[in-house]
Amino acid sequence: MSNYALIIAGGSGNRMGQDIPKQFMHVDNCPIIIHTLKAFQLHPNIDAIGVVCLQGWETVLQSYANQFSIDKLRWMFEGGENGQRSIYNGLVGLKDAGCEDDDLVLIHDAVRPLISQDIISSNIAICKRYGYAITGIKCKEAILESEDGFSSKVSIPRDKLIRTQTPQTFRLKNILAAHKLAAENNITNSVASCTLIAELGLSEMHIVPGSEKNIKVTTIEDLEILKALMHISKENWLK
Repeated sequence: MSNYALIIAGGSGNRMGQDIPKQFMHVDNCPIIIHTLKAFQLHPNIDAIGVVCLQGWETVLQSYANQFSIDKLRWMFEGGENGQRSIYNGLVGLKDAGCEDDDLVLIHDAVRPLISQDIISSNIAICKRYGYAITGIKCKEAILESEDGFSSKVSIPRDKLIRTQTPQTFRLKNILAAHKLAAENNITNSVASCTLIAELGLSEMHIVPGSEKNIKVTTIEDLEILKALMHISKENWLK
């Protein structure tokens, strides 16, 4: 049984409003996606990496991978019209490449470059034990429900809420079967693998503790936070 990272980089990043996709923007003279790939490159239990890449950027990604010695990058797959389709394309690509049904697939956002080695390790361990592993953190904020984004009459108790992150880890056969079942049920744009499983009611999902540092870069503000996080260290007096 092998452990594969499937990095989702098929989006164009329109919300960022920049001239290049956000995953290829540079922080500290290195593309964000390469910072992400480095984390999986360094982990001893990751056997290989596949990337679902935005069409037209494959050569750029391979050039960066060569430059930064990402030799675990084995496959590139074509991105889809949305995240769900991109993930499916990557899963089918892994299957077609000869990956086994019981191999573990860690599905991770290309724009979460501060993923820790501990979170990767925990995803592998929890998925091996239970069959599913979803990275998440408990919600600390008060939550309101709003129909229009400007007003609210409903408060949602936060005690049972989990903010999910990636990686989200599955056996290849299980997550592929879920995507095929979703297609049969006309579920075409679920926002994440965990929501897809939940919408189908397939299985209990086990939570791996995530981190506030495992930030997803979606806006310019996120980019500024990422830069700050990359240049801070824990104070010596903190326990």
